[in-house]
Amino acid sequence: MGIRLYQVDAFTNKPFAGNPAAVCILDDSPPDTWMQNVAHEMNLSETAFVRPRDDGFDLRWFTPLLEVDLCGHATLATAHILWETGIAPADEQLSFHTRSGVLHASRLGDWIELDFPASRVVPSSCNIDLEEALAVQPVFVGMSDFDFLVEVESPQELRDLHPNIELIRQADARGLIVTSPSDRGEYDFLSRFFAPQSGVNEDPVTGSAHCSLAPHWGEKLGKEEMLAFQASPRGGEVRLRLGGERVYLGGQAVTVMKAELL
Repeated sequence: MGIRLYQVDAFTNKPFAGNPAAVCILDDSPPDTWMQNVAHEMNLSETAFVRPRDDGFDLRWFTPLLEVDLCGHATLATAHILWETGIAPADEQLSFHTRSGVLHASRLGDWIELDFPASRVVPSSCNIDLEEALAVQPVFVGMSDFDFLVEVESPQELRDLHPNIELIRQADARGLIVTSPSDRGEYDFLSRFFAPQSGVNEDPVTGSAHCSLAPHWGEKLGKEEMLAFQASPRGGEVRLRLGGERVYLGGQAVTVMKAELL
C-alpha cells in the first residue's frame, strides 16, 4: 500500500478558496530529502508530514524550498484529515509535537481551533526600502519572531498592493506581513503575506502570521476576540482569541483531493 496524501483547503468552508495544503500520513520517519522532494512536487505553500506517536503526533511542514518552524493552515488541514479519516477519534483533542513545541487542535462544531504560541511584534527598522517594495507609505513597521509586520493606512491600499517581490526576497525574515484596518463590518482587520524567500510569493491565508497580528490588533482595538480576513486573491477568514502567551486560531477546512504516493 502507498503513502496516503490529501489536499485540503484551509481557513475556508468551500473548495478552491482559503489556503491549500497537502497532508502526508506517515508510518515511519523518511529522510528529510524525501519530504522536501514531495513538498517540491506538490508545489503548494506547505506540505505537512504527520506520524502517530504514543502521546500524539509528530508534525513537520515544508514549503517547496525549505522546512519551516511553524505553519497554521497546514496544521489546521492535518487536524481536519485526522478526524475526517478516523485516524483520531472525533472528540479527541490532538497534540502535535513540532519544531515550535507542542501544539493542540480542538473541534468546536464545524470549526477547528489551534493553540499556538503568540509572537509579539516590536517596533523595528527593515533592511529593505519598504516604500519601494510596496509603493505605499507604512504607518508602522515591526518585527515578530519570524516576519516583518507592516501596517498601512487604508484597506484599499492593502488590496491594491502589487509588491516588488524581488526586493521583498531580500528582507531578513521569513516573510512580510502587511496589514490594515478593515472596512468590512464583520472583520476587525485585514492582511496579506508575502514570503518569496521561503518559496511563497503570496500566501493565501497564513495562520502563523496571525500569531503576530492578533496581539498587535488586540492591543490597538482593546479586544481579546477578533475575526480577521486575509485579503489574498483566494481569501480566507481566521477567528482569533488571545490567551496570554498563546493565540487561539479558529478556521474551517475542506478536503478537495486524496491520492496515494507510490
